[in-house]
Amino acid sequence: MDAESVISAFTDEQVGRLTGLTLAQLRYWDRTLFFVPSYADENRRVAYSRIYSFKDVAALRTISVLRNQHNVPLQHLRKVGQELQQLSDDGWIKTTLYVLGKRVIFHDPNTEQLREVASGQYIVPSIMLERVFSDTKRDVANINQRPPDKIGRVERSRNVSHNAWVVAGTRIPTAAIRRFKEAGYSIEQIVREYPDLTPEDVEAALAHEARDAA
Repeated sequence: MDAESVISAFTDEQVGRLTGLTLAQLRYWDRTLFFVPSYADENRRVAYSRIYSFKDVAALRTISVLRNQHNVPLQHLRKVGQELQQLSDDGWIKTTLYVLGKRVIFHDPNTEQLREVASGQYIVPSIMLERVFSDTKRDVANINQRPPDKIGRVERSRNVSHNAWVVAGTRIPTAAIRRFKEAGYSIEQIVREYPDLTPEDVEAALAHEARDAA
């Protein structure tokens, strides 16, 4: 199954892992409207208020390469983003981009010539920026693969969900699974609510909650 169809929503932490960008960068870009997540709560202080789409991740990987590997100034990238938006909603991922002297250039679809995105000047290409869309699909397919020894286990950590018991290798609290069970959900229905889980995970979570309540 295509990775894009399997996983289509990502937290800022997952985006950071997939793009190499820091949480501070992502949140600053959101705050300054340079790059706003596709799914964002008006109150950015609540949990999971920033959720990114697959296309967001692919676009941010392109921006990360430009910013962190080619040292393209952020102010220039802002202008590039505005111009690409006029070409297409998917400009960051559907346009073949190049870098020349910390400036971003592309093939002008009207003239078939290379020109700088921000200034409009036509130039001769130098270094080609590799497309990252296919690499994003590959890494998205791998990001949520849990080690086999985590399946069917529960754990807790001070750094995950405020030290609550969770399904091993995830941030899903065992208490949340218990609440679904109490609401009448079957194991299969709970798995549909949490596609990253297996029936063994759900059974382990419910067993833990039953022991904890005893």
